[in-house]
Amino acid sequence: MQCGLEQMNDCERSPNRTNLRVNFNEKGAEVKERREKFLTAKYGSHQMSLIRKRLAVEMWLYDELQKLFDPPSEAIDVDIDEILDMDTDDIRRSHLIRLLSVCKRPQADISKFISDLLDRAKTL
Repeated sequence: MQCGLEQMNDCERSPNRTNLRVNFNEKGAEVKERREKFLTAKYGSHQMSLIRKRLAVEMWLYDELQKLFDPPSEAIDVDIDEILDMDTDDIRRSHLIRLLSVCKRPQADISKFISDLLDRAKTL
């Protein structure tokens, strides 16, 4: 933006004002390059608590999958939304057992993980 001063003639000037006026002229692309705009959203406290709860479950899921699949190249992707969309715990459990069939950990560890995940999914 350019700031300039311009003289006003006597008929435009009010008695209490000085004879100076400020004009702003934008230089298009130069201004856009200097300023970047970011959009941020504010969530209500209830919505933020739901987001935090969901994030906590997802972080727990990530950590537990890292423990189950010690070499990360074997890791699988468990979609929480997909699990939540299923009708019953039995369907969820059988789906998770299918997903974790490639896991080489003891069956007791896998069963504990599935039970914990289903319990945490109920809180969402």
